[in-house]
Amino acid sequence: MELVIGTKRWSTWSLRPWLALKRSGLSFTETLVELRQENNVSEAQIRVHSPSGLVPVLKDGALTIWDSLAICEYLAEKAPGLWPADPEARALARAATAEMHSGFASLRGECPMALEAEPKPTELSPATQKDIRRIVAVWNELLGRFGGPFLVGEWSIADAFYTPVATRFRTYGVKLSDYGDSGAAGEYCQRLLETPEFLAWEAASK
Repeated sequence: MELVIGTKRWSTWSLRPWLALKRSGLSFTETLVELRQENNVSEAQIRVHSPSGLVPVLKDGALTIWDSLAICEYLAEKAPGLWPADPEARALARAATAEMHSGFASLRGECPMALEAEPKPTELSPATQKDIRRIVAVWNELLGRFGGPFLVGEWSIADAFYTPVATRFRTYGVKLSDYGDSGAAGEYCQRLLETPEFLAWEAASK
């Protein structure tokens, strides 16, 4: 399998399936396209691999998958364990993942992932603060229900999808205690940033 990704400092969507692949133990090669090149060079290079003109893309023989969640679902079929075995936990993990996949537009736009940036407190819009409150509520609910250390117990695709969020909270100086966290969400956020897989991605981004 080949995973085509964008610049590691910025590409949140690339990070998610990359983490899942690393956790899966499946063998893969990595092709990196530098984003934000002038004269549409990045888009042209991506279109060599991706029918959508976006990254990430997973290529497995004649199969091309161009969506991060679809990639993760495909990986979960090849490597059981990326979703929890318990039906209830799996359903809630998928719900949290889907909400991240399709929502939180204000947080995405106002606080892009920037692993090269020095963390600093940032004044955020009401819409972004609303997104953060919802994320903290999801984290609190699932951590309380399943007892951690990750959202539904053991690490899952849901945690891959929220790892870029943890980097945003760090970069923009978000204090989760201001958004309803009694401690568990903040500890979880830090735990995501300390997984060996994320640390490897972050080191390679520099």
